[in-house]
Amino acid sequence: LSRAVAQSSSVDGDEPGGHGGTDLTARELEVLKLIAEGLTNGEISDKLFTSKRTIETHRQNIIAKTQAKNTAALIKLAVSRGLIS
Repeated sequence: LSRAVAQSSSVDGDEPGGHGGTDLTARELEVLKLIAEGLTNGEISDKLFTSKRTIETHRQNIIAKTQAKNTAALIKLAVSRGLIS
């Protein structure tokens, strides 16, 4: 679990250039990190001991909160905000 996840349970979406109101949960940030590592929904669900459908829901919520158009845009946003490296 990265320091960004451990130190904050939400992301301020009002940063300059932000998409406004992201408020990602600690679990969503954890899923985001694993997405960035290239894991599939199934691999993430195995790693986090949850269902694939739960991971799909987290992924949909992350995309909606960040207003990212796709996974590539999501990763770019996460890197620019220092959520992942």
